[in-house]
Amino acid sequence: MNRRNFLSLTGTFTGGMLVLPSFLHAFGEQSNLVIGEQCLVFVQLNGGNDGLNTFIPYEDPLYYDFRTKIALNKDVVVGKNKGMAFHPALKDFAQMQQNGDLTVIQNVGYPEPVRSHFRSQEIWQTAADSNKYINEGWLGRYLDLQCHDHQPTAGINLDAIDNLALKGMEPNTITVKDPDRFKVKSNKENEKLSDNPQLDFVRKIANSVVEGSDDIQNALKQSKTEISYPKTGLSKNLEWIARLVKGNLNSKVYYTSLGGFDTHDNQLSIHERKLTELNDALFSFYTDLKQAQLLQNVTIVVFSEFGRRVKDNGSGTDHGTAAPMFVIGGNNKGTILGNNPNLADLDNGDLKHQIDFRSVYASLLQQKMSFDYSKIGIKNSPVAGLF
Repeated sequence: MNRRNFLSLTGTFTGGMLVLPSFLHAFGEQSNLVIGEQCLVFVQLNGGNDGLNTFIPYEDPLYYDFRTKIALNKDVVVGKNKGMAFHPALKDFAQMQQNGDLTVIQNVGYPEPVRSHFRSQEIWQTAADSNKYINEGWLGRYLDLQCHDHQPTAGINLDAIDNLALKGMEPNTITVKDPDRFKVKSNKENEKLSDNPQLDFVRKIANSVVEGSDDIQNALKQSKTEISYPKTGLSKNLEWIARLVKGNLNSKVYYTSLGGFDTHDNQLSIHERKLTELNDALFSFYTDLKQAQLLQNVTIVVFSEFGRRVKDNGSGTDHGTAAPMFVIGGNNKGTILGNNPNLADLDNGDLKHQIDFRSVYASLLQQKMSFDYSKIGIKNSPVAGLF
């Protein structure tokens, strides 16, 4: 059994319990990670968030013509800026932008878009063309090249399941549901070498998981929550991430997600509820980091696998294509990038993408992580004016 195949058979720890996912991420020394390094935090909105009702072209009459049932009145939108405004549930997004800490990147997508949730998420997570398949995620490939040997907790996925974006050839990330319960005791039997190289590799992985658990617990001991977070799943995950950042865990990448954005029916109430959860969780995280004077070191990226159709279906919206991305912190320029959605020039009823999502990835890797994005196969030029 070779090392790569072995990784597909082992497990990660979630909530302190050993489960059987697609791969195991384990660790070793992290001496090249220093206090004050930049890190990326990804919040993935699963289900296809309706971008047109998130960042709204409220001055375009076509918006109201296409969306007779679900359009947001121009009197209730917030943070009006150049003909665009936020959903009223995102009042704190508007505040973060006014503070100069939030950039909106409009019309983000990719050529030949796919409307399947699973496949489109896979495309975003691997940075592959829509007609190509890659086994490793774009962040996993980055960590493969950036880390030396095993890196304990170089990447952290706050979830109950693994994320393809973080999957690499080397085990450099971990999936954990509850960091406070992620306590793994050393097993002396696992430290013994044998004449079986495959068994020795298993033991090496098991020992490195112990190191990762120790690193997480040490970071939690060195930090505390200094503001009140809402009592939601996303808020709890972002609170954990804030604790790990403040505790100098020094992971390069953190990842979490929020589901429920597949709004085919009853969109107005469902979308308002999900955006409120997103707004309140992210603003608490933002406030926590800002008070700790760490916001400049942390770049938060909010995205979904696709947007929704421009025309409503009577009570909601169906799967579409391009949508906005949001970047918070990391000394971004706090602006709006890209043209406003052109509702008069659609592609079979969908928005035409203007900015390829891989250009955003290129900007993040080059300008925040000092990494040559072409080394992981990204050919798109970085987005100008983000940082």
